[in-house]
Amino acid sequence: MPIAVPRPLAALTGRLPERVRTGYWTRVVPVLALLAVATHLPSFLRPVWSPDEGYLATQARMLADGGVLYDTVVDRKPPLLPWLYEACFALFGSTSLWPLRTLAIVAHLATAILLASIARGRWGNRAGAVAGGLYLLVSIGLSPEDTQAATFEVFMLPAMVAAFRYAERRRWLAAGIAVALCSLTKQTGGAVMLPVLWMLFQDIRLRGVRWQPALFKICFGFALPIALVAVILTKPKGFLFWVVTGSGDYASMGGAWLQMSGRALGNSAILLAACLGFLAPLGHRLWLKLRHRALPALRGEEHGSSSDLWVWLLSSVVAVSTGFHFFGHYYLQLMPPLVLLGVGAVTTSVISWRPVLVYSTVAATAFWGLAVFWPGQRLDHSTEVATTIAEQTTAKDTVLVWGMHPELYWLADRRPVTRYLTAGFLTNFSGGKDGKDVGEQFSMANAWQTFDKELADKGLPEIVVDDSGLAPYQPVHIPRIESLLETRYEVVAVNADTVIYRLKR
Repeated sequence: MPIAVPRPLAALTGRLPERVRTGYWTRVVPVLALLAVATHLPSFLRPVWSPDEGYLATQARMLADGGVLYDTVVDRKPPLLPWLYEACFALFGSTSLWPLRTLAIVAHLATAILLASIARGRWGNRAGAVAGGLYLLVSIGLSPEDTQAATFEVFMLPAMVAAFRYAERRRWLAAGIAVALCSLTKQTGGAVMLPVLWMLFQDIRLRGVRWQPALFKICFGFALPIALVAVILTKPKGFLFWVVTGSGDYASMGGAWLQMSGRALGNSAILLAACLGFLAPLGHRLWLKLRHRALPALRGEEHGSSSDLWVWLLSSVVAVSTGFHFFGHYYLQLMPPLVLLGVGAVTTSVISWRPVLVYSTVAATAFWGLAVFWPGQRLDHSTEVATTIAEQTTAKDTVLVWGMHPELYWLADRRPVTRYLTAGFLTNFSGGKDGKDVGEQFSMANAWQTFDKELADKGLPEIVVDDSGLAPYQPVHIPRIESLLETRYEVVAVNADTVIYRLKR
C-alpha cells in the first residue's frame, strides 16, 4: 500500500501531482505577464532612454555594416547583448528599439517566473506568486532611465536567477552554464557563482556528497559557453582585453568620491523606498534575532536556512560596488535576492501580506507615473543635434561625436568615423570621475595611434560634434582635438552647450 506524502513535504520536494503543477502555472504566468507589460509599458514612450541604449544601437549598426566585434567595433562589455541588438535590427530594421523593449519585458517576465519557482519551492504556492509579482513591481523602482531601458542588467537577470535555481536543485552543470551566460551578458553577473559554490559547500557539509564531480560540472559548464564565444569571435584576444583585462582603469577607485558617494546613497535610498514594503518586515526580523540571540525558530524556518540568499545578496552588493560608479541600473542586480529575502521574512512570520502588497503597488504606481512624465530635455536636445547632423551630411559621410552620448550617431543615422564611440576611451573619462587622471596621456595603450590610423584610412569626418560641455575632456584640455577643430573645421551650429563643426572646403 503506498504511503501518503504529507502535503507540506510534497510541496518542499516538488512531488506535486501534474494537474496541480500545471494548474498553478497556468494561473500565475498570465497574471505575471500582464503585470510585466503594465509596469514596463512606459519604455515604449521614448526612442532612447539612456546612452547605453544608444551605444548598443550604434554598435549593432556597425556590426551589420561589416564591423568586427572587439576589433573595429569595441566596448568594455561581453558580446551577447550587442549580438541580440544586431539580430533584432536584422529582422525588424534599425530605426526603432521596440523589439528590444519587447524582449526586455520578456526578460523581466522570465526573471519573475524563476523567482516564483524558487519562492514556491521554499514557502508554498502563495509565496511563489507574490515573489514574482513583487519583483515586477520593484523592477521599476529606480530612475526610469535605469529601469525602462533595454540594457545589460535587464537581460542578465534571467540567467542569474536561473543559475541560483539550478544550484538549489543540484543541477550543477546547468548552473555553471547559466553563470557563464550571465557573465557573457555583463561581467558582474558572474558574482552569482558565489552562492552557487556556497550551495555546493552546504551540500558537501550537510549531506556528505563528493565535491569533485559537482565542482567539475560547474567549472565545465561555466567554461564551455565562454570558450565557444571565444571561438566564434574572430579576435579572441580582443575579447579577453575588452571584457576582462582592459577595464582596470574604468573599474578603478580613483574619481570624484563625493559625487560617487552621493550617487551610491541616492540610488540606495530610492531602491529602499521601492522595496520598503517587504524590507521592513525583513529588518524587523533581523532586529529580533539580534535582540534575542537564542530566539526559537520562527514559523517556517524549519524548512531550511536562508544563508544562500544572504550570500547571493552579498555577492550582488560586491558586484554593484565594483568600479565605485554606483549607477542606478547597477542596482537591478540587487532586486532578486532582496525580493526572496523579503518574501521569506513575511511568509515565516505573522505579518499579513496585505500591507506589503498595498505599499509595493502604490510605490510602483508612483514610479510608473514618474516614467510617463519623466523630463525630456536631454532627449529633445539630442534629437535636435541629431537632426542638424543629418541635415549637414549625407548617408555616406562619417561623424565624430566628442562626448559621452553615442545615441547621437543612432538618432542621426550616421556612421562613426572611429571605433571609439565615446571620448572616454581616448581620455580615461567615465561617469563619476572628476578631472583627475583624465587626458590624452591617460588613454588606453595605442588608442590615439589607432584613432589617427582610422582618420587616415577613412578620411576626416564631415561633422565633429563637441558635446563635452564643461567636462574635463573638453577640446581645450585635449590638444589633438583642439588642433583638429581649429585647423580643419568651422562652426556651423550651436545648440545649448553643444557645438557642431563642419569640415572646411
